[in-house]
Amino acid sequence: MTDERTVLSCHDLSYAVRDCVLLKGINLKVRAGETLGIVGPNGSGKSTLIKLLANLRPASQGQVLLNGQPLRAMARRCIAQQLAVVEQQADTHDALSVFDAVALGRTPWLSALRPWSVEDTAIVEQALRDVDVSHLRKRIWRDLSGGERQRVHIARALAQRPHILLLDEPTNHLDILHQLSILKAVQKLSVTTLIALHDLNQALSCDQVAVLERGHLVALGKPCDVLTPQRVHATFGVHAHYLTDPFDGAKILRLRPS
Repeated sequence: MTDERTVLSCHDLSYAVRDCVLLKGINLKVRAGETLGIVGPNGSGKSTLIKLLANLRPASQGQVLLNGQPLRAMARRCIAQQLAVVEQQADTHDALSVFDAVALGRTPWLSALRPWSVEDTAIVEQALRDVDVSHLRKRIWRDLSGGERQRVHIARALAQRPHILLLDEPTNHLDILHQLSILKAVQKLSVTTLIALHDLNQALSCDQVAVLERGHLVALGKPCDVLTPQRVHATFGVHAHYLTDPFDGAKILRLRPS
């Protein structure tokens, strides 16, 4: 359920490396409580857009607004109390336990006047349960598999208790069971979510879908209005048509090579 308040937006957002333009003139508005799916072929700019919206890279042009305030003018601690990001790859050479890695998500809320508390421990424990890694809590982060690391990274973001969650293809390294469980856990959260996805059928469960193509925003709207057979063919180079699942009546995209 969304209200009409815009909590994250970007205006004329562009990013270039030397003479290579990776994003050009992106305009987006995301309402409180909304889930926005970002789709596009490899190299279309999905990861770059997530990094710009999370303030991990400076834009070449345009600006990002967080609750109406320019993101670049805000203190990192203030941003981290409102916004968390899960990138495609997370790595560390430190010998951190899984519990300690997830506990890093509480850092923006701690200070000399507000030290670690029982509440923080409870939040971390809940985040571990949400992504099914409680049994790994004593394991060393660097010894985990890629899929396990990704789930722990998502748990760290959940422990941050953000209002806005940015996820860059969070299910890439996960088996199908954990793909579905992670997406279900994210959908249950009372947060605004922006999620870059490869799977167009996963994007159908979002409130809105943005389609990127060669750094440009070429479509934005409700999933079935945006992911039409014509748009899927033009952007992804495959044929598509909708089927209805007899189990629950949900629409499913059937994709075929051109």
